[in-house]
Amino acid sequence: MKFPKSLVAIALLALSSISSAADKITIAAAADLKFAMEEIVTVFKQANPAAEVETIYGSSGKFHTQIQQGAPFDLYFSADIKYPQMLAKEGFAASEVKPYAFGRIVLWSASRDASKMTIADLADPAIAKIAIANPKHAPYGKRAEEALHSAGIWEKVEPRLVMGENIAQTAQYVQTGNADIGIIALALALNKELASKGNYALIPDNLHQPLEQGFIVTKLAADNVLAKKFAAYMGSPDARRVMVRYGFILPGEMPTK
Repeated sequence: MKFPKSLVAIALLALSSISSAADKITIAAAADLKFAMEEIVTVFKQANPAAEVETIYGSSGKFHTQIQQGAPFDLYFSADIKYPQMLAKEGFAASEVKPYAFGRIVLWSASRDASKMTIADLADPAIAKIAIANPKHAPYGKRAEEALHSAGIWEKVEPRLVMGENIAQTAQYVQTGNADIGIIALALALNKELASKGNYALIPDNLHQPLEQGFIVTKLAADNVLAKKFAAYMGSPDARRVMVRYGFILPGEMPTK
């Protein structure tokens, strides 16, 4: 039995589309992952040369809302595990919520020696602008706010705060001189670009709630083999080494003070 050429062409096009979709994923990732995730994706693609991986970085809270509204993300890496947990409860996940790291916050400056500072030093009125991420939707900003409250200096610094939409923009404010100092992610401060222009001091973990981070495969990617493959790869020795190098504390491990 012969099939019309038009039907054969349609079938081949459909198979091509399925194959193309299976070889592509879009990742929504918290901005603190920018440098670590870029390295992880690079190595992953070396082992999977046909894979097309697009990564979009931004605020965890905003991604949470966008996924609820149908944004086409296959994986969602949040700087606060509560966001993917909420999505899972609401039926937007095709996997369990997987903890992948604990983040750290630091003081970082390109114009001052932040390595010799503590968070209490931010009360100094000579520091005109202090950058933090917006606590309303950025987990690192929320932890910065908590730390400033714990240190008893929130009221003194609040009028001088410059808020970034996410932690990467917050670091950019400090890097470009739009803020004198910022509270940013250790993972960003360790990147060679920032490390060559400034220095940092860790903010004690006991001043804020843990920055437990987690990810999900979204409901959209329930049948996407590549998405599940990448999710599994995050637990590989290669991916774990990259995360540790950028200052992330892996689940079950003790932080280095």
